[in-house]
Amino acid sequence: MSGAQRSAESGAEQPPALYERLVAYEGRPAATAGTGKDPVNLPMIRHWCEAMGDTHPAYRGPDAVAPPTMLQAWTMGGLSGHTDRSSAYEELFGLLDGAGYTSVVATDCEQEYLRPLRPGDAITFDTVIESVSELKTTKLGAGHFVTTRTDVRADGELAGTHRFRILKYAPAARPPRKAESPPETKPAPRRPRPVVNRDNAGFWEGVADHRLLIQRCGDCAALRIPWLPGCADCGSPDWDTVEASGTGTVFSYVVMHHPPFPAFDPPYAVGLIELAEGVRMVSNVVGVPYDKVRIGMPVRLEFLRADEDLVLPVFRAEGEA
Repeated sequence: MSGAQRSAESGAEQPPALYERLVAYEGRPAATAGTGKDPVNLPMIRHWCEAMGDTHPAYRGPDAVAPPTMLQAWTMGGLSGHTDRSSAYEELFGLLDGAGYTSVVATDCEQEYLRPLRPGDAITFDTVIESVSELKTTKLGAGHFVTTRTDVRADGELAGTHRFRILKYAPAARPPRKAESPPETKPAPRRPRPVVNRDNAGFWEGVADHRLLIQRCGDCAALRIPWLPGCADCGSPDWDTVEASGTGTVFSYVVMHHPPFPAFDPPYAVGLIELAEGVRMVSNVVGVPYDKVRIGMPVRLEFLRADEDLVLPVFRAEGEA
């Protein structure tokens, strides 16, 4: 490699020696013979399924298996971390930090499942630094994508592979503010339109009439949101609806801090709301600052007119004006 490495997207440069040092970490272990802190167990499976709203019978009872997407959960170190990590990952991060790539964001993960995990399985794993990308430029800033691969074993047998990718980047400089000028009159940005199809059209028709309708299975009477063409419990295609009372609590929530996007003004709270009827749905929590939202907070349904032809269900913290 000769000359400085240049990011094709923005022209950002870095000395070639740095990238050569970074790729030297490819193939080096980040964790060797790691041990899961707990064997696969029914309580963790139950907590996961409750959080995800997954009622599939395969995850319950004496012959239960773990949901495949829990693959990474059995390798996590919790608040105390793992003691069997190598120094390679920290050294790689130190190089990136020293070069100015001090910020980090998770970008994506890939999982491959080879066999089910069952209660009692003892989990071991090995993690390797699989790749370090060339200098890339994103809207967040220029940096390098680092991919790790974790091979997860159950009682010594390879059960699955988890690839996790992060971006270590230098935050892009904000452009200098322009001199203030008379504000231009621009139309307010419109919210993205929800996808409406034959399976959920009735839900959005109800929302337009300020009614939150929950599907009810015609055979087993199980309630469900979002609307589906068939029952997840018994498979029946028959259903009717019941109208939600409008009361609920915050079951979980996240605070969105993504860069500004038309019609949205981060940070704001997005809640997983447990309705009084027992089903859960995702919507905005309004009426309180985003940092005051709490799990268990009582909320009440109201309808937000986003523009002339879009109404959305949101949830206001109880007792707030």
